Amino acid sequence: MTRLLTFVFVLLAATAASAQESYPARPITLVVPFPPGGVTDTLARLVAERMKASLKQTVVVENVGGAGGSIGMGRVARAAPDGYTIAIGSSETNVFNAVSLALNYDVVTDFTPIVQLPAYPFLIVSTNAVPATTLEELVAWIKANPAKVTQGTVGYGNTQHLCGIHMATMHYLIKSPFCRVIPVPRILKRMDLS
Repeated sequence: MTRLLTFVFVLLAATAASAQESYPARPITLVVPFPPGGVTDTLARLVAERMKASLKQTVVVENVGGAGGSIGMGRVARAAPDGYTIAIGSSETNVFNAVSLALNYDVVTDFTPIVQLPAYPFLIVSTNAVPATTLEELVAWIKANPAKVTQGTVGYGNTQHLCGIHMATMHYLIKSPFCRVIPVPRILKRMDLS
């Protein structure tokens, strides 16, 4: 089975800062192309604190969520190419969106990767009503309840959603409804799995 690896890249809309000034001479905006509170937002805030300490300059984290991250990434693509507006991207923003959405920017030519950040694992979490405590038990429970198990994700076409579709096509028969972008604890109030 091919594993989907999520690589997180910090992208820069510019290739270099202006030669007339010492970089950074003013605050940097770090765009998170997802709503606050998720893994990408948390990682961005940790990176911003380290950047602030290292660069001795303010780093403002700006959440610009929507359309699987393409709205935030579009904001960065349209920003002045001076290195003061950067983004934290993911497989959703840099791979899935490029092949599934009509974007008004090019993910290859409009951004310059700066650094690859640590990848984070995917977890399957469930409500206490799900009787499984291991993956093997979960698969058995899903097979015993075909087309009844619900899986919530934070958006359509993202990695979580595609993992759910993968499980469904393998043999697990999971409904994978679209949920608006909400934190996982709130998803689990209405779904079996996330």
